[in-house]
Amino acid sequence: MSKRGKIIAGIACIVLVFVVAGASIYSSRLKEYHTKVDAIEIGGVDLAQVSDGTYRGASDAVFVSAEVEVTVENHRIVDIQLQHKHGRGEEAEVIPDRVIEAQSLDVELITGATASSKVILDAIENSLTADR
Repeated sequence: MSKRGKIIAGIACIVLVFVVAGASIYSSRLKEYHTKVDAIEIGGVDLAQVSDGTYRGASDAVFVSAEVEVTVENHRIVDIQLQHKHGRGEEAEVIPDRVIEAQSLDVELITGATASSKVILDAIENSLTADR
């Protein structure tokens, strides 16, 4: 094999190592993402126990995360500000409006944006149930 051929083969081997390593890392992160999303269980919030104020909460599931600021007045959720990192889950950004309308976390998840729906609801729940 010529010197040029050896260099090309060496570069190809290095590229292959990086591709395999990258795929392995991505696969591991994807598994972690699914595990975290599957583990989210939305309970409930007793708004009668929540004092007036603005509460912050977050939830992170690797590829999807949410931070919320929830405002409560007279034991009612009156506003939810959302920061949402997502892949294809933008449709789930209606979840805060549904929570305000229902005054409950028991709202329907958005088909096609299930992970984002769960992460947003988890962030809202975390904001209202965190030890103060």
